[in-house]
Amino acid sequence: MSPDTTHDDIATRLLAARAKRLTIAAISEGQALSLHDAYAVQSRVTAARLARGERIVGWKLGYTSLAMRQQMGIAAPNFGPLTDAMRLASGDSVSPALIQPKVEPEIAVVLGRPLEGPVSVADVAAAVSQVLSCLEVVDSVFTDYRFTLEDNTADGSSAAQVVLGAPLSVAPQRLAEMDVAFFHNGSPAGTATGAAASGDPLAGVAWLAAQLSATGRRLEAGDVIITGGLCRAVTLAPGDVVSARFGGDAGVEVSVRR
Repeated sequence: MSPDTTHDDIATRLLAARAKRLTIAAISEGQALSLHDAYAVQSRVTAARLARGERIVGWKLGYTSLAMRQQMGIAAPNFGPLTDAMRLASGDSVSPALIQPKVEPEIAVVLGRPLEGPVSVADVAAAVSQVLSCLEVVDSVFTDYRFTLEDNTADGSSAAQVVLGAPLSVAPQRLAEMDVAFFHNGSPAGTATGAAASGDPLAGVAWLAAQLSATGRRLEAGDVIITGGLCRAVTLAPGDVVSARFGGDAGVEVSVRR
């Protein structure tokens, strides 16, 4: 990164763009940005959100599925924090403050006890207290979603809102087998299984625990972890209704006001 540009400078740019509902060119278009830099910027953006009263309630995993990596031209997964201000219930409408929202179906897990990496998938399964149907609303600050992994990481992996739906009556060890059907205004928008997320959604949680542990952090009891988009994201427009059904039964829905 340019010695004339600090992590604080970039975080300020990202926060200002969101406050004004403006998109900006990717950071990497003007300067080199390492993944270490990107997470440092993310931490500063998160600190600003916490300073205005938000609190961290969990984490999102990004680009755990091949479908999402291919759609966005990203080669590896990343992660970002979820705050209480991002949470929606099924049937809610997305915030009008979003800039260019898209939505994708995911499986969310809630932890019943802390996890500190390195951990195995079996360790993660034993720590899960609940599994939820979920839609993630992403909203990149970068124009037309043109970014690198590093840009996206700095921007919190595009985390905007998370819609938590009905609990899934499935053992954590069998999440890879969970069928998902995705709908956009009532029309099919994609199908997948939980295996689309890193082969097993819990594998991503184990990876996240290790990433956090490397910086002296851990996953806490009560944390909600959304395990990555299972289908290609769809763009949200005024009047849209997007939903997903998991296992042919439990569902979750979000809409956009006209």
